[in-house]
Amino acid sequence: MIDTRLSGKVALITGANQGIGAAAARALAAEGVAVFLTYKRLTPLNDPVYPAAYDQARAADAAEVVARIREAGGTAEAVEADLADPAVPKALFDQAEKAFGPVEILVNNASGWLSDTFSPAERDSFGRPLRPVDAETHERLFAVDVRAPALLIAEFARRHLERGASWGRIIGLTSGGPDGFPTEVSYGAAKAAQENYTMSAARELGRHGVTANMVHPPVTDTGWVNEKVAIAVAADGVLPEVAQPDDVAEVITFLASHQGRRVTGQVVRMY
Repeated sequence: MIDTRLSGKVALITGANQGIGAAAARALAAEGVAVFLTYKRLTPLNDPVYPAAYDQARAADAAEVVARIREAGGTAEAVEADLADPAVPKALFDQAEKAFGPVEILVNNASGWLSDTFSPAERDSFGRPLRPVDAETHERLFAVDVRAPALLIAEFARRHLERGASWGRIIGLTSGGPDGFPTEVSYGAAKAAQENYTMSAARELGRHGVTANMVHPPVTDTGWVNEKVAIAVAADGVLPEVAQPDDVAEVITFLASHQGRRVTGQVVRMY
């Protein structure tokens, strides 16, 4: 256990039916945090480049995640919600507060991920399908990866200040970087914007006891990693193994903990 002082805290975690979000929910619940999970079931990609289990995980609800947490003695609830709807962030805080009380930990994990490009390529180097950048790809990524986290942070801040709270954590997930994200260009651009919102939150809310950070995971097997990806990581990665969701969840839990109290305004890059 990292920090018994997390016991009794309340977390809102988006995109928590599978992958990193689910792992973060389990890890925080193991520390005594009451976790309120949100998710959206996604249409299967139906492309042989992706393992079949990936489509199954993306299309599942969060019932299994909640059941595992409860079986281990933790506290969890889940609700399906479309973060592309700007009315959803406030509604999620209302539901989380009704279930457990004020939200003290916000984990912005959900993504509208897709692969788009400015190039004429139809597949990336791993064989994944590409589509051209257009209004639809921009809207999807910026609605879920930028506007939703911004509104969730705003709602978190408003309620935190109204109740005169003195402890809070905001943690986001990012990817790409300042050099762009070829073949995932809208995803990279959206994550860059979310980073900027989170850095502003760190500067503005620090005096009110809130830390705000982004975690930049390495290639992480949330179900999409195929043999070609694993071989590339082994050959060229700083560390030769593909990361697992639990690896990322450990860093999220650290940032939420007392030990992470002086870490704010950072993009924590994992390898």
